[in-house]
Amino acid sequence: MSELAIEAKGLVKSFDGKEAVCGIDIAVPEGSIYGILGPNGAGKTTTLRMLLGIIEPDAGTRTLLGHARPLETARIVGYLPEERGLYPAMTAKEAIAFMGALRGLPLEVGRKRGEILLRQNGLADYVDKPIKTLSKGMAQTIQLFGTIVHKPKLVVLDEPFSGLDAINQGRLESLIRDEAASGTTVIFSTHVIHHAERLCERIAIIAGGRIRFEGLVSEARDRLRPQVRLKTRSADGAWRSALPAGARETGGFWQFELPKSGIEPLLKALLDGGAGIEELSIERPGLHDAFVAIAGEAAARELAQSGSAELGVAA
Repeated sequence: MSELAIEAKGLVKSFDGKEAVCGIDIAVPEGSIYGILGPNGAGKTTTLRMLLGIIEPDAGTRTLLGHARPLETARIVGYLPEERGLYPAMTAKEAIAFMGALRGLPLEVGRKRGEILLRQNGLADYVDKPIKTLSKGMAQTIQLFGTIVHKPKLVVLDEPFSGLDAINQGRLESLIRDEAASGTTVIFSTHVIHHAERLCERIAIIAGGRIRFEGLVSEARDRLRPQVRLKTRSADGAWRSALPAGARETGGFWQFELPKSGIEPLLKALLDGGAGIEELSIERPGLHDAFVAIAGEAAARELAQSGSAELGVAA
């Protein structure tokens, strides 16, 4: 079993008498990509800040890279907060070096590594460009490079995809995978489900300040049965009695959960009843479906609204 880069038990935090985080447990294996998923206001940022030691929990314990005092690990941790900020007059290379220097990296080393990061990611033209001349998405990419330039053992990203267009989102996903492949642990929060589904092996789903699920993405998806989508040539007949309870017709297709007995007995009953199979597909539920089931419809609606708004920004 992998060692844990982060372990938290029973974290609680209140602001003005209102609990923002209510007894959260999290375990992040070393070298993994771990996602904290939930709608805006779910408690993701507060959780990350407690894990990093930026704010102290009212109750509970946490260890970061084996340290009970997270701030002791500052020089081997990279943190990209949700609130971004760079000095506009600095060049891209200097901004990356400056962020590295805040974590103890010599400026000259930071400049060399910053230039390498930019060139490796197809951004050689931006090495000496001032931050004030860059787009919001490009400036955010520069800040991300500054988060990893000192080669941390743990990278913590709070809503890293917010405001990025599709090209920069793809660049960020590749960078996260590269960091994990080199042995770095990456933990990020997001309210856009498809990033977590593509990147993460393990996730925590937070809603209302509480962990609703913690574990493998596959385990979350396996909480729901596969869905069958069926189109028949016959509109009516004895075959309809073979359909499982809860089957619904939408747009000419029948949709229902795959029966526990499998698809073969159902197909035989449908064919014997004269249904005539025109189209049939079996789809495994996605992470969005799992989120709906785990966190509940209200949290899912909030997530969908924030995700729609995010797509509007990215466009």
